[in-house]
Amino acid sequence: MNNSNPHNFLVENERNMVALEKLLTSIPAIAPEGGGDGEYKKCAALENWLRQNGFTNIERYETPDSRVSDGVRPSLVVTIPGQNDDYNIWVMAHIDVVPTGDLSLWKSDPWTVVEKDGKLIGRGVEDNQQGLVSAAFAGLYFIKNNIKPAHTVKLLFVADEENGSEYGIIYLMKNHKLFKKSDLILIPDGGDSKGETIEIAEKNILWLKVHVIGKQTHGSRPDSGANACLAACDLSLRLHNLEKTFNKTDDLFEPNYSTFQPTKRAKNVDSINIIPGEDTFYMDCRILPCYTLAEVLKEVDSLCRQVEKEHNVKIEYECPQKSESPATPVSAPVAQKLAAALKKVHGIEAKFIGIGGGTVGAELRREGIDAVVWSTLDDQAHQPNEYCLVENIIKDAETLAGFFLES
Repeated sequence: MNNSNPHNFLVENERNMVALEKLLTSIPAIAPEGGGDGEYKKCAALENWLRQNGFTNIERYETPDSRVSDGVRPSLVVTIPGQNDDYNIWVMAHIDVVPTGDLSLWKSDPWTVVEKDGKLIGRGVEDNQQGLVSAAFAGLYFIKNNIKPAHTVKLLFVADEENGSEYGIIYLMKNHKLFKKSDLILIPDGGDSKGETIEIAEKNILWLKVHVIGKQTHGSRPDSGANACLAACDLSLRLHNLEKTFNKTDDLFEPNYSTFQPTKRAKNVDSINIIPGEDTFYMDCRILPCYTLAEVLKEVDSLCRQVEKEHNVKIEYECPQKSESPATPVSAPVAQKLAAALKKVHGIEAKFIGIGGGTVGAELRREGIDAVVWSTLDDQAHQPNEYCLVENIIKDAETLAGFFLES
């Protein structure tokens, strides 16, 4: 095939895109945390497909993991040499998927793609195979037409995104020098149905597990005990009111303020007439990046000490998850060049946003590497009957091809 127009090339390859989605979906790639055996078989099938379709510069990186049968969690780097390599252009998609969840909620086999009304339905078709397939066919456009992009392009298909990235991008950055700080990193793993939002920042994440230790007693004699439930309720309200302490706003985010929300609560006692001697609750805090987690935790500690004194209890807390990262500036080359590609290819005026959730972009930003998250999708991640639109695969591949040509 020789078609130098990206749009025509990609439209003509629609059935091949669907075929690749079907292949990838048919091979579950679930982490051990989800009861799976990792990404090895799916990665091998993807590598075989890439080689059969003309990609020759492929490197495999393997992270040791004794929990899976093959002993490793593999990632692939596919290189498309460009006219210049003073910086590289990266597109990073992940190979792993989440478990199916309740199978009774699925209308079809999650591991067999169903085509219906322009949709592909199956586990992983959107998260993150849409981005993976779009990247692969954007790259294939250059391979099949012997076109060199402006700069060297690297497609990174990475393991373990769904469970924290310890066996994926975190391991790769610790053990291999993949990136230069001048590189442009695009992660096609979040966005909106129009493809106009470019995520450049994340709120800092702080999860708290708070254990309050008092003294159990009979419900009729609170004077002879120390009500851990009462102290926990008091503390959870005080922690929630930290929204008034850390009260700056930033319209990049929605909501535009820091949130401190009590969520999960552990079981304490079995009877209504028992005043609990122990109580455990959890907080999910999403904090604007203008604040550090260190200054937030200083306030958390101060509130714990106050409640201890007032309720005659002991309070211990830990942080099941803690993550902070700087924002990618709107002026960063990756942000501006992607916005320019969207405008040129589709006439889309990009909007820069921040999000409350966490992505692998944070891992890169912490290392001083600018990264953006973008895609055109209906946000079906982790849902039963997950689907992607075939037109979005083509549209995003065309955007990526334009990004590679101009960057």
